[in-house]
Amino acid sequence: MGDGQNGDLRVDFDRRLRLKFLGSKVTTDAGLLAYRELDETFGLTELADDLLGDSRIGKNKQHGLVALLRQSIYSRLAGYEDVNDAQRLSVDPAMRHVVGGRASQPDKQAASTSEVGRFETEILSTKANIKKLMDFSGEWIDIVHGRKPPKRLILDMDSSVSETYGQQEGTSYNGHFGCTCYHPLFLFNQFGDLERAMLRRGNHASAKFWRRVLLPVVARYRHLDIPKFFRGDAAFARPALYRLLENEDYLYAIRIPANDVLEREIAHLLKRPVGRPPKNPIVLYAGFMYRAASWKQHRRVVAKVEWHREELFPRVGFIVTNIWKVSEHVVRFYNGRGTAEQWIKEGKNAVKWTKLSCRRFADNQVRLQLFALTYNLANFLRRLALPPSVKHWSLTTLREKLVKIGAKVVRHAKYVTFQLAEVAVPRKLFRAILRRIAKLRLPETRGSPV
Repeated sequence: MGDGQNGDLRVDFDRRLRLKFLGSKVTTDAGLLAYRELDETFGLTELADDLLGDSRIGKNKQHGLVALLRQSIYSRLAGYEDVNDAQRLSVDPAMRHVVGGRASQPDKQAASTSEVGRFETEILSTKANIKKLMDFSGEWIDIVHGRKPPKRLILDMDSSVSETYGQQEGTSYNGHFGCTCYHPLFLFNQFGDLERAMLRRGNHASAKFWRRVLLPVVARYRHLDIPKFFRGDAAFARPALYRLLENEDYLYAIRIPANDVLEREIAHLLKRPVGRPPKNPIVLYAGFMYRAASWKQHRRVVAKVEWHREELFPRVGFIVTNIWKVSEHVVRFYNGRGTAEQWIKEGKNAVKWTKLSCRRFADNQVRLQLFALTYNLANFLRRLALPPSVKHWSLTTLREKLVKIGAKVVRHAKYVTFQLAEVAVPRKLFRAILRRIAKLRLPETRGSPV
């Protein structure tokens, strides 16, 4: 193959074809421009100038904190979860323009691998910046809620596993997951936004440090006079958590482990129904007041009993709650927390937030926070800017169809033109997305329609 050392390449099966490698004139990630437009509308990454501290000294700083943060977030959004690809992405025209500033100028480029690496492992890994990074997601969500205020709030807390394969600091064997890992803790709202995330050592219990994750979020929403709810699995069945939620006027539904006392309360439901079992499960509900030895007061408990046709014993579950609705409705509300597990799976599959391969624990904490910001930016566009026809797209589909749009870049004296391939996302759909983003701008900054 090939007609010369530097000329066009040729293939034998069709000699009419010539293969050109245009380098920085072509990008495979032109869809990042839509996310950058949403970012600019809300002023999200610009917050870095006010919130993050810069430990660099001297005046020879080629890229500011905002530019470096954008490069870290948008490269992950495009599927480059490590800094190893930063050198190639530094000359990518789409990356250069979403980063902005010096990187978007002619004959300039974005930060190199070493620059991005120092930014993530030296500048962001200080204690002050890690704390601010953990607050960053909440700051973003507050800005979005300022434009579209929620009518109610539902918080779902859950832990997950991030497998490790080296000698990373803080990694441990977890018997529940059966692997060596980290054990991060996540808190979502009902829109799928990640309110707060915290990296923990692999052998920590599921509810360890729940206060550090939940209390800052509760404080942020304390001024809102809207119904507030909390859901959690049996790992969060803790009297201190119940008291906090009750004092903060939260309605909650939290699964609790079964015991002999609880089962005696529903003994009449644990007898196999008489007659031939139907094909569909027999589902029974009950509600009663209960006080555990560690509780200072009685609380309502809702029980669900399922009899399945080919199973000898029933499936039994108990939920402690302060919601005074029909037991079946309480169970249905609790089951909604399963969406949090789906959002965690999306974070693993689409954003790759289990890619925590740094040696130091603090550096991996930084990485998790950057993945959290990446996830939130992707979720903001999905729920705020997608037309109804593609509202069902997952974050993985968005990356493969929207972000991964190939484009040829032509630079003129005044303009830079991205000639986008019209395949999975046609011009009409891209235009509809930009129009929806434009409607989110504040009235005084709203420009002309796209």
